[in-house]
Amino acid sequence: MHSATIKIFLVNGNPKRLRTAELSNWTGKAVAGPRSEFDGIISREESNSTGVYFLTGKDPGSGRPTVYIGEAESIKDRIKAHLKKDFWNQIIYFISKDENLTKSHIRYLEGKLIEQAHFAGRAIVINGQGSGAKLPESDREDMEVFLEKINQLLPVLGVEVLVPMAGNSEADTVKETLYCEIKGLKAIGHLSSSGFLVKKGSQAVLKERASAKKYPWPLNMRKRFKDDGILAVEKDHLLFTQDLEFSSPSAAAAVVHGGHANGLIAWKNKTGKTLKEIESV
Repeated sequence: MHSATIKIFLVNGNPKRLRTAELSNWTGKAVAGPRSEFDGIISREESNSTGVYFLTGKDPGSGRPTVYIGEAESIKDRIKAHLKKDFWNQIIYFISKDENLTKSHIRYLEGKLIEQAHFAGRAIVINGQGSGAKLPESDREDMEVFLEKINQLLPVLGVEVLVPMAGNSEADTVKETLYCEIKGLKAIGHLSSSGFLVKKGSQAVLKERASAKKYPWPLNMRKRFKDDGILAVEKDHLLFTQDLEFSSPSAAAAVVHGGHANGLIAWKNKTGKTLKEIESV
């Protein structure tokens, strides 16, 4: 991505409430806010425009991040219909200030955004497949620029559903491969821009530590990953069936160990130097 200057306006002075975001030298604009301020969000002039939108929240059953991505010729009219969905608590929509987005443009954007969200794997995407649209070459290039700007603004506004897991992105660079070994089992991973990524094929202990019952969050994570098929039960261990990103090295080590673990000590490089030692150099 190109470097960019972002202008964020806090309508009420609170970064968690209604806000707008723009990029220098770009005709697009983002409006974001919580569901609790729905009336204020749709009363804005921008909501009458054509654009694409994101509804984000948690899946009631699994607790996993969830997103719905849509397009509309009138944002206001379309998102009113989503009030019957109870999973979402945040909305972000993108419009063009010069009103040059057509129905074909937003259908193209919707299809690409849904594809990106599925690839990133950070959230349950409620949409199946986007409608998509074929565009003339010049229009397609313009929309690819629009997509890049959406990808730049979304994380700044607190939504990372389009950010590829570390290792999925061609731009991702791995500083050093690290290993977490316990009871003859080995997990492989590395630091990432969002925390720590454990690689597909890594192993974790089958049985949790008894001490984990006092602070059960590692057990809850392991159960969720097993339910989702990310951790498969083998004969005497658990197996990571895909790359999995954690918020920290300790969270990753806790899942591998089956209980609380200090990730700065548990993860080591090929020479046996701990992550703590590596970072202290």
